[in-house]
Amino acid sequence: MTGGLYTAAAGLAAQQAVLDSLSNDIANVNTPGYRPSRVAFTDLLYQQQSGVSVGAGVGIIDLGRSATPGSLQPSSNPLSVAIEGPGFLQVKRADGTLALTRSGDLQVDSNGTLVNASGNPIEPKLQLPAGADPSKVTIGVDGTVTYGTEAIGKLTLVDVPAPNGLISVGGGLLQTTPASGAAAPVGSKLTQGMLEASGVDIANAMTSLIEAQRAYALQSRVIKTHDELARIANEIRR
Repeated sequence: MTGGLYTAAAGLAAQQAVLDSLSNDIANVNTPGYRPSRVAFTDLLYQQQSGVSVGAGVGIIDLGRSATPGSLQPSSNPLSVAIEGPGFLQVKRADGTLALTRSGDLQVDSNGTLVNASGNPIEPKLQLPAGADPSKVTIGVDGTVTYGTEAIGKLTLVDVPAPNGLISVGGGLLQTTPASGAAAPVGSKLTQGMLEASGVDIANAMTSLIEAQRAYALQSRVIKTHDELARIANEIRR
């Protein structure tokens, strides 16, 4: 009888993972360059019981991030850039590690350093003159950054062999793993004054969320029914 309880518990844990994933996607519906996560179910171990294959429920598989880019939208920020094609901008986190992002909502901090919306410096570092006017900054399609007539540096785009292997580290940032492979330069283009919108389809995400909530409730009912059957069995034994 405990087998049914374990199977229901596995289903409950799987649906909870789906709910967490969808909730995170919905929370990032307005995050520039955000790619929604993809998860799927997989059968757990099957065992032979009296000649019948009995499964142990379902587990969850992380399929990585969606490869579908968001639409390009005009931005009032003159430093905004949208990546056309594959690739990511590199930023340096507070702990010194590098992370990747599709969000091109760039800013200039108090030191004149070009940073992302969260304040992480762009890598390689780009330094504008003190008190620089962002409206005078030009970013070419190849990433060349110019202030007036002075070349400041270049935004370098990178990509990995297997983007599905990247892991999220929060704030719209992704980190490379052995599964993703190392980041290497890529020749995609940049468009200044534009931003890539979030790839989350809010209608589909809400529909999937409702389905997951209902499936979670059904799994909870299975566990409750199993508990009631166990109670009845215990009373009969007495």
